[in-house]
Amino acid sequence: MANLRTAMDSAFWDLNVSSPHTLEGSAKAIPGDPFPLDGARASRALRIQQLSLLGTGFPLGIIPSYSPASHKDSGSFSLQSLLLRPATSNWWLGVIGQIRPKKLISSIKAEFFTNDELEVPTFKDAARHFLDKSLYSVGLCTEFLLTPASSVKLSTEGDGEKKGRRSKVMLSHELPYHDITLEAAWPELFIDHKGQYWDVPESISLDLSSLVSESGLRYRVGIHKNSGHPQAVNAVNDEAPTSLMPGLCAKAAFSYEKSRDLWRQKETQNDLMVKKDRGWFWRPSYDVRLKEPHAAVSGIFGGSFAAWFQDGHSPVAVELRGDGNTSSSTKKRSPVSADFFGSICYRFQHGKFRELYGDLTRIDAHLDIGSASALAKRVVNGFKSSSANSAIDPMSSPRINLIFQQQVVGPIVFRVDSRVSLASLPGKRGPHIEDFIYSLSYSLRLLQSGKVVAWYSPKRKEGMIELRVFEF
Repeated sequence: MANLRTAMDSAFWDLNVSSPHTLEGSAKAIPGDPFPLDGARASRALRIQQLSLLGTGFPLGIIPSYSPASHKDSGSFSLQSLLLRPATSNWWLGVIGQIRPKKLISSIKAEFFTNDELEVPTFKDAARHFLDKSLYSVGLCTEFLLTPASSVKLSTEGDGEKKGRRSKVMLSHELPYHDITLEAAWPELFIDHKGQYWDVPESISLDLSSLVSESGLRYRVGIHKNSGHPQAVNAVNDEAPTSLMPGLCAKAAFSYEKSRDLWRQKETQNDLMVKKDRGWFWRPSYDVRLKEPHAAVSGIFGGSFAAWFQDGHSPVAVELRGDGNTSSSTKKRSPVSADFFGSICYRFQHGKFRELYGDLTRIDAHLDIGSASALAKRVVNGFKSSSANSAIDPMSSPRINLIFQQQVVGPIVFRVDSRVSLASLPGKRGPHIEDFIYSLSYSLRLLQSGKVVAWYSPKRKEGMIELRVFEF
């Protein structure tokens, strides 16, 4: 179903969005942007854990992904594999390797077909191309269990096409009703609502998050620090988001969520047991979260307060990678801000997701208001200036998120996530589709609510295969 908690999580700096741009398999959403699509949220399982399980179902344990490279001759298609994963009872280490085969194949073909002297290349000449480090990316990740409730995770990765490495450390501790997380990265990769990537040289976050209470109340407090100018990875002639500019921010947020069934067909013993020629057999749903047909409405309402402890009014230089040019951003960031957000969702499910065909059709539709103050300002200014305001503040327009799921056969489900903005584009009036993602998933009964998902984003021109568990 639609994940309403994204409404509050997207106000902080630790919301992971699936991305094949890194070996970690994710990038951070940018606070102050529209809520990410539900289908774009990254898996709760670490990429190392995903590859460990996915590798058993793919030839030679090689997992494909698709993401534009910094150099066109390297191609967008890549192959990943888990090279090493030793483990003990309280420690494990994993090594991920990735190769982009297009450049390798092209260089070997050139070796054979562009030889003016018509000499047959030797094995040594062909093997030389395999040693080109720009073909490969290698990542290392390790986790230590300090106590049953505490762990520390360290990771680093390097891309042969780029200078430098990405390094990250995360310390987490579970309390009876709260989670504490300290996360630092050098640099941290962020993705905005346009599908553009930004690197922040240093990003440090400390968060305290409560579990959802029986009443539906939830709250978060955190401190975040950005150091260094944000660098555009693939953005062209665009200004850096203000929430990524250097400074120290303290933020607190709360939310209250409720859900009510309009009707629901409860699971019965007859659903679980099926009589066949050889007797009775247990037949659970392919996914325990999709086992009951129903219609329901749900909603979340909350507010946030943020205070920046460093002057954000001075222009910030934004480095555009690739051509070495630099542009200036004169965006202003308020030292103190407070706002409200909310989301209302309707969902309908037909079928119990047990039969081989036609046993699941599901629709989720939710209306998101990311910033009540920006929306109010737009209404006050009137429709004539609404287009200009929405261009400056993307949160000034409500958005409708639609999720459609249809069983193809057995545990295979086709899904489409789309986000529709109610604002008008320059030269066009009326709502328009901002983003959408296609995916095919294969549900795994043994995991109760786990599935292998292959998704593709036409807007980002990216796709990958993930293992997602209890993503609702």
